[in-house]
This record gives sequence, C-alpha cells and structure tokens, in this order.
Amino acid sequence: MKVGKQFNTLTYGEYLHLIENHKKFTDFNTLGLFRSIVETTKLTLEEKLKLRKVAVATFTKTFEFLQLKDPVTYFEVTTLGETLTKANENQAWEDIRHNQQRILKSKKLNHRSFGTYSKHLCGYETCELNGLMIRQGSGLTYPLAYCRRSMPFDTDKSWCAPWEKSETQKRNRKSNRRIIAQKIAEE
Repeated sequence: MKVGKQFNTLTYGEYLHLIENHKKFTDFNTLGLFRSIVETTKLTLEEKLKLRKVAVATFTKTFEFLQLKDPVTYFEVTTLGETLTKANENQAWEDIRHNQQRILKSKKLNHRSFGTYSKHLCGYETCELNGLMIRQGSGLTYPLAYCRRSMPFDTDKSWCAPWEKSETQKRNRKSNRRIIAQKIAEE
C-alpha cells in the first residue's frame, strides 16, 4: 500500500493514522515525516507539537540518527515553537555536534558519507552542483562557515596541514640561520 499524498498536505488525523500504520505503507519515509511536521501549514502549532511527540516516541532511533543524517531538520523539529536567543541556538548546535560524534563513535563509522554530508550544499540556490552526490573530503564539499550542514569535528583531518607544516619548517630554518648568524656576529 502506498501513501499517495505528500506528507505536508495531510491533516492531523491522517498523520496519526500514517504513524500508527507505517509498516503497511511501502513508500513511508520517516525523514519526510519529520520535515513535513515543520513545513506543513495545515496544522496549528499545538497539533504540530503533539504530532512531534507521537512521531518521536514511535521512531526514537530514527529521530536520534536524524541529527547525524540531516542536522538542520533535527534542529527545526526539536526547536519547533520555541523562540531561541543566539546563545541558545549556538548551544543547541554544539549539542548536536557532540551527539553526532557520539553516534559516529558508537556505530563505529569512520566516515560521514550519508545524508547531507554526501551532497554538495554550498548555500547558493543558483549553483548547478547543488544536490550532486560527492565523496567526503573532495573539493566539491564546499564547507562554508555559516552553513550548519557542514559541521567540522575535532577529529577531522586538516586538508591544509601538510602545506602549513612545510611553511612552518621553512620559517624555522630561516630563523635558525638568522639566530646563528647573529650569535656568530656577536662573538
């Protein structure tokens, strides 16, 4: 059996029916469900909050993994109906980043080549590469500082480290030569 409708066009009762009978539908998409809770205009805020509570209770593991797969949607669902200050928002993103690291470590995943991390998301709507599947670490990942979709971890390898190391060694060699030349001149 198929859903046959977009999730964000459903009413509150239809959402509850879908969640209760989600195993009967072959095209049921939990990520689409969580996205539609935020995007739908047919539901009031109270209905959205009740629906979020039911969906999170039903799909607990999927919802926890959502912060790794699509952190923006996870953030929007968890902060639904709340007014956040900049400090609260930054703390929420920091918590998401720590949870992502915890999930990666517990699942023993050494890569992030899934979800939003596997697509080119540069932030420009006119970019012809948007949505293109890419390999993690390639030049097309285009991590922007303002884009929350590309969160760096402390354990990430720096791609410019070899260049920086060679430049540092070159500077140290030159300064050592100057120091030696000064000491010889002083004597």
